[in-house]
Amino acid sequence: MISLYDKNTVYVVGNGKTNLDNAITERYKIFFIGFVIDITDDKIIDLGCSTTVDITSNFIKSIFIGKSFDGYDLEIEKDIVTRYFGSSQKAIIIAYKDAVKKYTKIKANI
Repeated sequence: MISLYDKNTVYVVGNGKTNLDNAITERYKIFFIGFVIDITDDKIIDLGCSTTVDITSNFIKSIFIGKSFDGYDLEIEKDIVTRYFGSSQKAIIIAYKDAVKKYTKIKANI
């Protein structure tokens, strides 16, 4: 089996709640983003998230991939607020914050 990700990567999941009337809530119960991060330079190299439409997932990827994950980045939050106008906007920000918090703990133990 060929590995997509090398040994310098970690997978971190952040969670956030969506509105009760959101299709994501009906399908998954919660919004989540799974980040693949290269621990040598803290760059986001891939991600997946609980969306119901592929273009939504691809758009969220375009905001995050290539960015640093070494701390919460207000510029990323600004991109979400000024570019993403879906009902899951707040859930994306919360999931991002949650994942950064988890990654910070992971890095402290490496």
